[in-house]
Amino acid sequence: MCLGIPGKIIEIKGTTAKVDVAGTRKDASLKFLKGAKVGEYVIIHAGFAIEKVDEEKARETLALIDNIIK
Repeated sequence: MCLGIPGKIIEIKGTTAKVDVAGTRKDASLKFLKGAKVGEYVIIHAGFAIEKVDEEKARETLALIDNIIK
């Protein structure tokens, strides 16, 4: 089973994005996802942004993950 985590792109340099994932900033490659922009939410898996997702769905997913952890 694989788990992708949603995060908000806060900066892009070349093909690498700085992504905020529940308050933690991570680097993610944009090599598999063309056209991503600062402010958009993406699903991160194994260090790669693999899919764009809307903000509502991203927040919903993060809340579900938070509930599982607690």
